[in-house]
Amino acid sequence: MDKFMHAGRSLLELVLLMAVGLVPVFSGLLVINYQQEAKLADNAEVSVREAVFSVDQALDRVQEVAMSTLPLAGQPCSSIRRALVDQVTSRSMLRSLAVIDDGKAYCSSASDSHELLTEIASTGQLLTFNHLMLDAKGYLLMNMYVQGEKKGVIATSFPVQLRTELDAFKDGLALVLEFDKHSVWKDGDSLNGTRPSVAEFTHELGSTQYPYRVVAGYPAGYAAQELRTAVFKMLPSLMLVGLMTGSVIYMVLSKMRGRQRNSAVDRPGP
Repeated sequence: MDKFMHAGRSLLELVLLMAVGLVPVFSGLLVINYQQEAKLADNAEVSVREAVFSVDQALDRVQEVAMSTLPLAGQPCSSIRRALVDQVTSRSMLRSLAVIDDGKAYCSSASDSHELLTEIASTGQLLTFNHLMLDAKGYLLMNMYVQGEKKGVIATSFPVQLRTELDAFKDGLALVLEFDKHSVWKDGDSLNGTRPSVAEFTHELGSTQYPYRVVAGYPAGYAAQELRTAVFKMLPSLMLVGLMTGSVIYMVLSKMRGRQRNSAVDRPGP
């Protein structure tokens, strides 16, 4: 009977040691998971704000050029075309400038169709994309229309600067610029390429200055992959802590057993 009781007590102690040793391991895993999720969510939120700020600045530069060109609208094309070309040449982001008079395009630094430019101006929208206006690689060009009194300027730009701003975030986060009917991301747009996945920790923020918003997030499965990496890195340390904790408990139990035996020996018989 004593043997069975001793075996049962030993088994109970073993289970207790295992349970106590695993507590810091599981606790550590929970902390890692929480920290990882908080890090990804915070990074997405901060990155959205930074992206809006950077893109706004890029669009500000285009708008400044368009506004400075506005006084030329209404003047004869023969006298202003050289100035339009010079403005475009000095700014790598710009592809072309066109001036509007009384709702109609009549002069451009490029050979774009005046009818198409007039159509863009007729929308009255600040930022537009047109599937007929593409760069040499087939990517969408962005048109910014700045209006004055019966006059206006269309600044057509390469979204490369916008993509450069998005590409600055190199931590696995995907960012997409969403305009009215089109989207732009770091290596494509709504006509070219596959829109990146932003399924996890998705955050979005609209610009207060321009008609677009930034949507940011991580691809599906990214959080699990990052968690596995973090766990594999920290698991040996957690196991060591668990082993040390179990060892301490084992020593405490051993001392308790020793005291119990001594008490039994010292106890006087009947």
